[in-house]
Amino acid sequence: MKKVAILGFGFMGMTHAENILKNSDLELVAIVDKNPTAVEEKLKFNTGNFATQGIDQEQVAQIRRYVSIDDCLEFEELDAVHICVHTDLHYEMTRKVLLHGKHVFLEKPFCLNIHQAEELIRLASEKERILMIGHVVRFMPPYQKLKEWIDNGTYGALKFLSLSRFSGVPAWGEWMDRRISYGSSGGALFDLLIHDIDYVNFILGKPGSIRCDYLPGLLSKHDYVSAMWNYLDKDIHVKIEGGNIFHATFPFQAGYMANFEQASVQFSTVKGDVIQVATDSNVEEIPSGSAGEGFYNEIAYFAQCINHNRPPVECLPESSLQTIQLCYDHL
Repeated sequence: MKKVAILGFGFMGMTHAENILKNSDLELVAIVDKNPTAVEEKLKFNTGNFATQGIDQEQVAQIRRYVSIDDCLEFEELDAVHICVHTDLHYEMTRKVLLHGKHVFLEKPFCLNIHQAEELIRLASEKERILMIGHVVRFMPPYQKLKEWIDNGTYGALKFLSLSRFSGVPAWGEWMDRRISYGSSGGALFDLLIHDIDYVNFILGKPGSIRCDYLPGLLSKHDYVSAMWNYLDKDIHVKIEGGNIFHATFPFQAGYMANFEQASVQFSTVKGDVIQVATDSNVEEIPSGSAGEGFYNEIAYFAQCINHNRPPVECLPESSLQTIQLCYDHL
């Protein structure tokens, strides 16, 4: 069983804690947070786009707490650290953990600075440590099913794919402070739409061209994005749209629509238990699996990688860097 710590206990830190505690290959031995005495209080509130559920508060109460990652690295015998802090700390914290010879699971986005991301990839290689970025959509069952249909030609060739992702402007945790440091999070492009940008790059590769319009919001100059990707060699067109320009309580929703030669398919978190498959004669509903399972699946995959000391081929950091570069291509 590998010993791990979580750095940052906001919404994503709690999500990681929930799924680490479910995994028999991992032992959560430490939580690092600037306010460690508030851990139990945070567990009482559901925040973020996927509410955390089922965390055993008594179990969490037994986990050691640290204010500083330096103290945690000094006093704990760790195999890996899950880094769930704000984007502008990703480089500094990941570099520090890798220099201490620990594996790293870093929440997306990788780094907004391309050169810093490249440095972290080199450092992980030099230290022979695994670095994996949390692109959870790759591990969500409804999106895995779509990839399977595309790869296998289940409904013929893919012709058109549309992905959307909308939420209210985040108002939990430190997000209110980030409105003051305008642009530091990367806004909806790098923090929300990056899920769909990464997923399309993962299943189809880089497009031949990108056309994009965007609008400013409270967090950045690109908090609404509408983009068209063209794969001229494959005769595939992709639309990516979404953002967080809406009021804070606006319900989160994400999904896709795909047109194949022989059928059209649709999935939405609004009706998240099924994928609809439509032909000219009927509509069939196929169980989708829970999108929320992606959080457990990606952590279980990371656990397998560090247990067997093998690279995360389903989510290599080089691929995550390419996703950051693609985000910039939209600007």
